Amino acid sequence: MLSYHPMQPVRLDVNAGSRTSTIWIGDGLSDTLRQLLDDAQVGARRVVVSSPTIWKLHGARIGAGLGVDDPVLVADGERSKTLQSVSRIYEALIRTGADRGTTLVAVGGGVIGDMAGFAAASFLRGIPLVHVPTTLLAQVDSSIGGKVGVNHRLGKNLIGAFHQPLLVAIDPSVLATLPRREFRAGLYEVVKYGVIASRPLFDRLAARTKALFARDPEVLLPSIVDSCRIKAEVVTADEREGGLRRILNFGHTIGHALEAITHYRRFRHGEAVGYGMLGAADMAVARGAMAPTERSALASLIASLGPLPAVTDLQADDALDAIRRDKKVVHGRLHFVLPTQIGATAVVDDVTEDELMGALVRLGLTPGTSR
Repeated sequence: MLSYHPMQPVRLDVNAGSRTSTIWIGDGLSDTLRQLLDDAQVGARRVVVSSPTIWKLHGARIGAGLGVDDPVLVADGERSKTLQSVSRIYEALIRTGADRGTTLVAVGGGVIGDMAGFAAASFLRGIPLVHVPTTLLAQVDSSIGGKVGVNHRLGKNLIGAFHQPLLVAIDPSVLATLPRREFRAGLYEVVKYGVIASRPLFDRLAARTKALFARDPEVLLPSIVDSCRIKAEVVTADEREGGLRRILNFGHTIGHALEAITHYRRFRHGEAVGYGMLGAADMAVARGAMAPTERSALASLIASLGPLPAVTDLQADDALDAIRRDKKVVHGRLHFVLPTQIGATAVVDDVTEDELMGALVRLGLTPGTSR
C-alpha cells in the first residue's frame, strides 16, 4: 500500500501536447490558493466561477485563499450544464472587462468545472483555466485532462472542447461537507481507475470501504493520488482520445445513456457509471473476454458502496437510441471499453446492438422491440 502524509502535498504533471498542467493534491491547499497560483505564474487577474451551494459551504475559506470575494455564481447539476448557463459566464466576463490574460478559476464539482472550462476554452478563443474541485468525482476525474463542455437534451457532453487547465488544486479536506451520496458517486470513478489500470487500488477500495466513507485521510488521500496519477499518465500519452485515452470511458457509454434518457434527474454521474461498468463487464463475460469471477468481484465492490437508483422502469430501446448518438461513435462505429480482468481493458469497435440490448436487459431495463 502506498503511503502519503496528509501534510505533504503531492505534485503530478500532465504533459499534454497543447499545455502542461500541474496537479497539486494535499489537505489544506484551499488556504494557500493565492500563493499556489502565484508560484505557478498564473496571471494576477482572476475570475472565479462557482455555484451558490458550493460558495455557501466553502466560499469564505476558498475566497480568502484566492483573495476573491465576488465570484460568478451559476446553477449546479447536470440539468444546468447548458449553453445558456455558459452564456451567463460570458456575460460576467464581458462586464468585468476580461481579456486574454484573465484566468478563469472553477470552484466546484464536475458540472461547474465543465461549464467554466468550456467558457474558458471559447471566450476570446481561449483564456487560462484553473480548477479547484470540491467533489470527489471532480478531484479524481473531471478536473484533469482538459475535457470541457455542456449537455444537449439528446445526449451528454455532445458540445465541448479540449482545454487543459494551467493548474488543478485538490484539497481532500473539503470533502468533509460532501453528502454521502455525492461521495459515493465519486467512489465509482475511483473504482473505474482500479478496473482499467490498478488491481492494488481496486483491492484497497474493497478492503477499506468503511475507512473511505469515514474520509480517513490515510486511505482517501492515496486513492485520490493513485486515480489522478493514472489519469495524468493516460492523458499525457493521448491528450485527444485518439487511442489509449479511450480506456477512461469505461462504464461511460451505458452510463451517459442512462443519464440522458432520465433527463439528468435520476442519477448522479458516478451512479450511472456504476451501471455502465456492470454492463460492460457483463458483455465481456458473455464474449469470453473476462472471467466471471472478475465480474463478480466488480459487482461485489459496487454493491458494497451502496444502492444504485432503480432502472426497471426504463426502456432498453431508449437507452440504445442514446448510445447510437454517443460521441464515441466514429465513422458509424462505436468504440466500446470492455474489461478483460481487474486492472486491464480492451477497446473494441465490433459491439453489436444485440449485445448492448442484452446487457441493458440484464441490468434490469425493460426489453423492447429492438431485441
